[in-house]
Amino acid sequence: MVSLEPQPFTIEIPDSALRGLKARLEDIRWPIDFNNDDWRYGVPRPYMESFIESWRAYDWRESEAEMNSFDHYRVTLDDIPLHFMHVKGKGPNPTPIILTHGWPWTFWDWKEVALRLSDPAAYGGDPADAFDVVVPSLPGFGFSTPMTVDGVQTQWTADLWIRLMTDVLGYEKFAAAGGDFGAAITSQLGHKYGDRIIGIHVTIPPLLGGAASLADNPAKPGSLLGLRGILDGPTARLAPEDFEPDERWSWHEMDERWPTALAHVAVHITDPQTFAYALHDSPVGLASWIVEKRNNWSDNRDGPDSLPSRKFLLDLVSIYWFTESYVTSARWYWHTFRTPWDQAHDRTPAIEVPVAVGGFPKEMVFAPRKMVAARNNLKHWGTPDRGGHFAPAEVPDLYSDDLIDFFRSLR
Repeated sequence: MVSLEPQPFTIEIPDSALRGLKARLEDIRWPIDFNNDDWRYGVPRPYMESFIESWRAYDWRESEAEMNSFDHYRVTLDDIPLHFMHVKGKGPNPTPIILTHGWPWTFWDWKEVALRLSDPAAYGGDPADAFDVVVPSLPGFGFSTPMTVDGVQTQWTADLWIRLMTDVLGYEKFAAAGGDFGAAITSQLGHKYGDRIIGIHVTIPPLLGGAASLADNPAKPGSLLGLRGILDGPTARLAPEDFEPDERWSWHEMDERWPTALAHVAVHITDPQTFAYALHDSPVGLASWIVEKRNNWSDNRDGPDSLPSRKFLLDLVSIYWFTESYVTSARWYWHTFRTPWDQAHDRTPAIEVPVAVGGFPKEMVFAPRKMVAARNNLKHWGTPDRGGHFAPAEVPDLYSDDLIDFFRSLR
């Protein structure tokens, strides 16, 4: 019989792995780079050289100790190893919530939000707003490794999260929030498991059944015929006129920024394993691939290291490096965009539980509010003045306030 008892877990990277990284960072063959100060060709070499110098001086053990100041656990479901951070709420009746990350995120993106949600009084808030916070690493990401089960994607993970929260942790009902892949998983939780979900908060507007997928062609489910539509991006399926006049800025924002997502989407959907040989073998390659995305998709008005910090970026790429998880994280795209939507009901709205959209101004994907309201039980539409695709890490105060305000009426 498989035990559903979570086992305490301590993050402890072997000394040999630290030595191996140090050796690789001392022997780099740098490519030529010119006329690239504006990042037009990707990460400029001067920035990357500076970043690697910081990585050489970086103390993983210090970051590891900070991570281990939180309670971590592991459990295996469907032969999939799952790691999660559990931060108990400090308040009279904390609401359980699961926070789900995406790519290239890790569980650590949620650190500051987890602190604010679990102990709002420590940040000037009301202890009655406290949450019991569960932050899993997606299957195949970070410490939810090594993963050798094929086919894991957003639909399956929503089912895993229900088992994690109810069967493993014993919560009968809970709240859910997420960004990137985490927004898709959270939306599916709200759609399929409305009897277990209090409400959902997402940074990307949920349009279940309306997103382009490689499985959209009913004659050839799972074919690549939908790839061009995905690469064309949301502005190919939406026109400025679909948005109200005061929303049209978001269409232009998507149109301008979507090209920065083309490279990883194309590679991860088509041949993630081939690309993984390079990034699995080269810490410089892995860091440049991840840092470029964090730079392009953040509201980093003061440069790539400003949100939240270079130290955070070093933690991020180190987690991917030490857990050897790039390859299984990239495969998520291959499976997610080939998997038809797991439609649990055909009622309108598709998500019947209360829905909140964060509305961060530098997000990568937007949708007209009227369209979102027609498909969801939309109760909250945020209008923060800062924050991008990684809002929980970029602007944890704004993100936490928005989430707390939404769920306060649902307690």
